[in-house]
This record gives sequence, C-alpha cells and structure tokens, in this order.
Amino acid sequence: MITSQTPIGSGFTAASTVAEVMQGVDLSGKVAIVTGGYSGLGLETVRAFVEAGARVIVPARDIKRARWQMGALADRVEIESMDLLMPQTIDAFAERFVASGVPLHILVNSAGIMALPELTLDPRGFEYQFATNHLGHFQLVAGLWPALVKAGGARVISVSSLGHSFSPVVFDDPGFNHRPYNPWAGYGQSKTANVLFAVELDKRGKAFGVRAFSLHPGAIPDTGLGTHVSNEDLVQSGMIDEHGNTLVDPAKGVKTIEQGAATQVWCAVSPQLEGVGGVYCEDVEIAAVVEDRPVELSVQAATVHSGVKPYALDGVSASRLWKLSEEMLGKAFDI
Repeated sequence: MITSQTPIGSGFTAASTVAEVMQGVDLSGKVAIVTGGYSGLGLETVRAFVEAGARVIVPARDIKRARWQMGALADRVEIESMDLLMPQTIDAFAERFVASGVPLHILVNSAGIMALPELTLDPRGFEYQFATNHLGHFQLVAGLWPALVKAGGARVISVSSLGHSFSPVVFDDPGFNHRPYNPWAGYGQSKTANVLFAVELDKRGKAFGVRAFSLHPGAIPDTGLGTHVSNEDLVQSGMIDEHGNTLVDPAKGVKTIEQGAATQVWCAVSPQLEGVGGVYCEDVEIAAVVEDRPVELSVQAATVHSGVKPYALDGVSASRLWKLSEEMLGKAFDI
C-alpha cells in the first residue's frame, strides 16, 4: 500500500475551481501534453496551462474536429495526430516529440470512454475501454519516457474515476472472454488500471524525477457523460433534472467542468505535492483509503461513494498490470 495515501489538508474543497488551483502558478518555459484536450475536462486543463504560459500539445484522432471543438484556443496550442486505439499513431507521435529534443514537464492522460453498452473489441481484439483508457496511455508514456526524464522533474497524471470501485483488474480475463460483459465492470477495471499504473510508474520513475498521480474528477454530465448512459439513469442519480439541466452539487460529487478539472490540474502543478507520488486524489486533495466493499454497478454510485479502494493501490497488482500491459502490447517498458 502507498504510505502517502493520506489527506494532507490542501485547503481546497470539492467546490474548488481550476482558477483557484492555478492562482499564482507560472508555467512559462514548461511543456505539457494533454490527451483528450479538445473537450470537457481536458479542454479546461489545456486552457489553464496555456493561460499560465505553458506550451501545450494536444494529440487528437481528428485534427479538424479537435480544432473546431477548441475554438479560439486552438490557435494557442499545437494539435497533432494520434489515436489511442492505433498503436502506430501513438509511436509516431511519441517519436516525433522525443526527436525534437524538448523536455516534457506535464503529461495529462485525460482522454477516455465510459460504459460501452455492448462488448466491443479494438482491431487487436482487446476490450475497448481497457484498450483506450489504459493500454493506449501506457504505450504513450513509454514512448515519451526520454522526454519526461529530460525534464528533470515531470508529472504524469492519469484521470481515473471512482468507477475504479466497480471492479479490480481481472487479470485472468481482462477482455471478458470467459465471463459475462457488464459495461460498468469494464469501465471499472480500466479505471483501476489507471490507478495501478500511477502506483507502479511512480515507484519506477521517481528516481528519474518523474512522479505519477491518478484522480477522480467528479461526476460532470456536461462532458458528455450521457453518451452511453440514459437520461433516465442520470435523472435517478440526481445529476440532471427532467429537463436535462445539470444539478451541480459538489458535496455529492456532481460538478461543473471548472470544478471537475481542478483536481487533475492540482495534481499537475501544485507545489503541495512536491516529493509525493503514486497517490489517488479527489476534490483537490489526496483521497482517503476506504473499505473494500461491493459497490452497485451503476451511474448512481457516482453520488454516493468516494475514496480509493485498497486493491487499486496494491503494489503486487500494480507490478502485475505493468507486465500484462507489456505482454498485450508486445512492447517492453523498461525503467
């Protein structure tokens, strides 16, 4: 277990915003990459970094669409081609960046998908959520590793979720080949993988000045949460009303985009986290460890549960996931 997985009294709250977290932060001369940086939490993160003076690169599957979604902000960042489900594009993106000789100070893995209603496999035969949310980012970090080390002090942020409480990583069957598929179980194990990856990456990387964090941003319907979740479920959970309006209540985890992105931005830039790593955060704070009890597999859980499950911090599982990821990708990530 990560011994530093204890709240530190950050002074922020569930209602804190990106603007509050970024107050007094100067990122001039820093370089950041944000996956999913063209929408939702990623876009708000990009905006914060740019306004603080950072050079920001946003990888995107569809550059034209990403530019349109980012609006005027697109002129202040660099948008490059990359698809988390296409390994060759990940390698090409990382190789271009490393070849430029530029150090990478911040990498925010914000892109993700949630609760696909039916079992969907990528071209390699991997379950879609695990492939997108974890494997693609694992490969990206591996490819960018020389640039992260070159920074002489870098942070890698994995946007997980309280959804990690839905399922541990099922190592014997991550692809649902021998068990019934459940959308939330698939999402849950991919989010647990995000936490475990941060644990192992921090363990291996801290000697090189690279620290890793994972986090739960909150439930933010305005990010397109309902793509694979019915409005009925969102209404029952108290996230939206019958007219589709978001019912913001940070105390229940339902947040605006500015509140939701605050935790990942805090993990990326806050001096309060100097010398810390491998921890799971929520509400702009290091989260508490909670009992490993079964959790209902539904979106309603987003307004009921908090904290981090012990299995998501387990060092043995973190090491096992690293090895499994290398095997699935057919690539070694030696640190």
